[in-house]
Amino acid sequence: MTNTSKSPSLAKALKPFNTGDIKILLLEGVNQTGIKILTNAGYQVESHTKALPEDVLKEKIKDVHAIGIRSKTQLTADVLKEAKKLMAIGCFCIGTNQVDLDYAAMHGIAVFNSPFSNSRSVAEMVIAEIITLSRQVGDRNTEMHKGIWNKTSSACREIRGKTVGIVGYGHIGSQLSVLADSLGMSVVFYDILQIMPLGNARPLQTLQELLAVSDFVTLHVPETDETKNMIGAKELAAMRQGTYLINASRGTVVDIPALKDALVSGHLAGAAVDVFPVEPFKNGPGFESELVGCPNTILTPHIGGSTEEAQSSIGIEVASALTRYINTGSTLGSVNYPETDIRAPPADSSTVRVINVHQNVPGVLKQINRLLGEFNIEKQICDSKGAIAYLMADIVVDNQEDLARIYQSISAVPENVATRVLY
Repeated sequence: MTNTSKSPSLAKALKPFNTGDIKILLLEGVNQTGIKILTNAGYQVESHTKALPEDVLKEKIKDVHAIGIRSKTQLTADVLKEAKKLMAIGCFCIGTNQVDLDYAAMHGIAVFNSPFSNSRSVAEMVIAEIITLSRQVGDRNTEMHKGIWNKTSSACREIRGKTVGIVGYGHIGSQLSVLADSLGMSVVFYDILQIMPLGNARPLQTLQELLAVSDFVTLHVPETDETKNMIGAKELAAMRQGTYLINASRGTVVDIPALKDALVSGHLAGAAVDVFPVEPFKNGPGFESELVGCPNTILTPHIGGSTEEAQSSIGIEVASALTRYINTGSTLGSVNYPETDIRAPPADSSTVRVINVHQNVPGVLKQINRLLGEFNIEKQICDSKGAIAYLMADIVVDNQEDLARIYQSISAVPENVATRVLY
């Protein structure tokens, strides 16, 4: 009996250029998992354990094709204008507010992050803080280190049967919801989007309603104009006497002086704060906050997502996204470009991939397609996000002269931002 089925064809390994010429700069101690992926891709990888001073950063960024950062490094327009070859930025963290996303997009620089990899780590820490606050473990620990024995059950309670109010029911908020539910807590949440609740969680229609019924209010929202100081004196006053506030989102979400007043007056029974409006540039002495010394108040140095497991996952996710973008043009996971991808051409084909970033205005696609019209277009996709459009096209090209002509002609389109050809 003869098997006439064809074996699946291998995908073509696209070549942007000699991968040994690709230079990657990694800052702030990017996890080894990410370094390994980028090194195995054949790139030249320079890694630093800390953020660089701005003057040094401006010099370093001039010659690299991609840069990987965490939350300390600020990639402002002033810094990015020094970059001459930069194609991509990898934020090895959740947030991207440390990057000027609009400037990056308008200069052909894709930005990637890892919005979900540390969700479990943050959720677990919030659970630990809920228990620690309800038992006043932080204050008892401080007293013991001062030689004070203070065994008391006053105002110390179990968390079973208590209500936790989650503000922001995204990946962290929903994981926290499941953990709190499993510990016998009643879970309510408020989100500006309509999201399906998990387990026994109940959505509430307003923030004010959540504040009024919660024993623990925990914040998991992004930093936006709408969330700045969303918890101020008015909102704290709306919380019931003897309740608790936890902020593991962004430092600008809570009005710190108002929170101090609520703690010192005894209106709130405690708070846990992991993020601050202004955070030190490096580890060591120098941290200052009005919350220092407040009763039953846990202060941590932005470590919600700082676990070995989370950093390993973040390293894999962001480094893989950078490699895909550099080698194939895929923008899956990008925050400032439309998420676009097409399957790789067969290994034995003479297909090349044209990648173009252009201003999202009428007529540009028509110009590009006119230039590509003499070639067989096997696959093509174009999508837009805001002022930017992103095109991927696989075409059949038989010689280097045509390849160079395609690159030069598309690059000359007035609305062109950046063009690459992979072959």
